[in-house]
Amino acid sequence: MQFPLSSLDHFGNAAQTVKPYAHLNWAAVVPVANEEPEWHLFQQAFVEQLDALGSGQVYLVVDTVSKDRTRELCDELSAQDARFVTLWRPTNRHLVEAYLAGFRAALDAGHELIIEMDAGLSHDPRAIPMFLRVLSEGNECAFGSRYINGGSMVDSPWKRRFFSKGGSWLARVLLGVPMQDLTSGYEGFHRNVLTRLVNHPLRSTAHFYQTEVRYLLRKTRWMEVPIHYRAPSPRVSKNAIRNSIATLLHYAFRRLTGHSSSI
Repeated sequence: MQFPLSSLDHFGNAAQTVKPYAHLNWAAVVPVANEEPEWHLFQQAFVEQLDALGSGQVYLVVDTVSKDRTRELCDELSAQDARFVTLWRPTNRHLVEAYLAGFRAALDAGHELIIEMDAGLSHDPRAIPMFLRVLSEGNECAFGSRYINGGSMVDSPWKRRFFSKGGSWLARVLLGVPMQDLTSGYEGFHRNVLTRLVNHPLRSTAHFYQTEVRYLLRKTRWMEVPIHYRAPSPRVSKNAIRNSIATLLHYAFRRLTGHSSSI
């Protein structure tokens, strides 16, 4: 049963706000880079969500890809609010290592539920309660989806839409994963699943990482969660495309030869 965030008692007075997820030990892992232009909006949205939920920790992963004041802003926020932890990882070679660094920090801290998401409000923090609900109802994984009822993708250039939707379709065909969205980076895990994932030799170094994760975890108990995605960046590098194609073909070949991978 889901309780409203506020209600009236039997005298008609405002009752105390109910926070059904306040008892959960969860964390969000958020790689951040060059976020200075929208930092205030991102920080405000996240703080409001943490206050409303009454729980949660946020691990901000920063590396040398960031060229503006993002690291300084993260440090300032961590000093002001203990719910935010800044992880400086200058040795990261690519985005996947940023995610894994955040995952390991959250696991080491003992969190039971870990949510992965993007910064810059590409992923709306207000969707976090849906992920927590799905993970609290017997599911091991919750995968954000722009392509199910209630989801959307806005402010995205045609190239990003093409690779996202086309990649999802191709992965469904070649890998046999029955999910509508196989390229979203908004997802949540129980710690037992995430522990297996961080110890698995992932092949992706860029965008295909999201698809690889869903493919490897397709045999867990999962559910897709509708999300609203906003992606203003049009850039998809040639190296990222090459890595995506190579990784997709690797797993497709293993599937065709009867050696499908899963964790």
